Amino acid sequence: MSSSSVKDTQTLDKNGQEIKSVGFQRFGFDCEVALDILRSLYLRSHYVVSAPASQVQELDAKEEEGHGYLTQGPNSYQSKSIFHPDTQSISYTTLSRFAPVKLLPASSRKRVLVTGGAGFVGSHLVDRLMLLGHEVTVLDNFFTGSKTTVSHWVGHPNFELVRHDVVEPFMIECDQIYHLACPASPPHYQFNAVKTIKTSFIGTLNMLGLAKRTKARFLISSTSEVYGDPEVHPQPEDYWGHVNPIGPRACYDEGKRVAETLTYGFHHQDGVDVRVARIFNTYGPRMNPHDGRVVSNFIVQALRGEDMTVYGDGKQTRSFQYIHDLIDGLIALMNSDESRPVNIGNGDEFTIGEFAELVREIVEKVQKEDGIKLERRVQIVYKPIPTDDPQKRRPDTTRAKNSLGWQPRWSVRMGLEEMVRYYKAQISEGSM
Repeated sequence: MSSSSVKDTQTLDKNGQEIKSVGFQRFGFDCEVALDILRSLYLRSHYVVSAPASQVQELDAKEEEGHGYLTQGPNSYQSKSIFHPDTQSISYTTLSRFAPVKLLPASSRKRVLVTGGAGFVGSHLVDRLMLLGHEVTVLDNFFTGSKTTVSHWVGHPNFELVRHDVVEPFMIECDQIYHLACPASPPHYQFNAVKTIKTSFIGTLNMLGLAKRTKARFLISSTSEVYGDPEVHPQPEDYWGHVNPIGPRACYDEGKRVAETLTYGFHHQDGVDVRVARIFNTYGPRMNPHDGRVVSNFIVQALRGEDMTVYGDGKQTRSFQYIHDLIDGLIALMNSDESRPVNIGNGDEFTIGEFAELVREIVEKVQKEDGIKLERRVQIVYKPIPTDDPQKRRPDTTRAKNSLGWQPRWSVRMGLEEMVRYYKAQISEGSM
């Protein structure tokens, strides 16, 4: 997606107001950043200049000239690696200018540790915290995360990336810990069920121990999966759940439940300042296209002209929130005084069948705008439903609205369109 098409695409919230920035100032913590700067960090086609081998020297000269003085606009904040379509290879460069970060006085600058910071959610959180001027350390073992999601910050004086598994102890000085480390999609967390439980329990134990030692505030990313296949709809935070403890999803569901228990154990016994975010279905750029999630599956299948696969009769429901709304919620919760569990999700509920049709419509719209002629319309096909797949999932976000003043701004349609453009750019530049 070119920079001009980013500017031309008007992004409207649920009330029809244009979104020019994400975040807000609340609880004494400013987390507002301009949307165009944030987009410049994840719309990946900005990073790559396509050129045959014969033009590389000419491009190198232009790059050096361009970086010799401070150019204007978000485009100047990417390292322009060169993609060679003739040999299907990429030439990376270290020549880059970091996006401008806020200059904070030492008294306002937080030292933030983000475990799982190279993952889908973690990398967007890291982008926001870096742009806000804080010192960020990312801990990741790269089982599901990738260096490429945060590589644009490597070398920045406020940033540190450490390859580390949270199952092993880690020592650092910090003020806040966002504990996101754990595979979150069924194919990944079922790949090694015992490892998933160890990550949830021992990893959380290690990070809570670190929070206790450093007196850091600790936020754990829990999940709507703690409610299992719910008998109460929508799900409030005081619902205890309906979970199969020995099913194929139990390693993740029960792992997160025990992680919450452990978190409150440290809170009541040792006085650790804790926050628990129960995250509902989230989608957005940098989502792994092969992780088995319904949003990425539908978009990739539709973009490639393949039939879209719906498991079951398509009547099961989900509610989807866009990544920027989730990051707003996590930062608001971390800096608030709310120590009870908080649902962070979007109350707009779709059946999976309806959602598949919406994705198909948006993919067709984007392809039409880009002048792509379709040979045939993508069909929606139905297959047997997996074991223990929840039938209904929608958050009761009353607590988040009352305690945090938070509610989703992005409509599902606007978020999907941005994600479709992101995946489309990835496919066209050969990185997916």
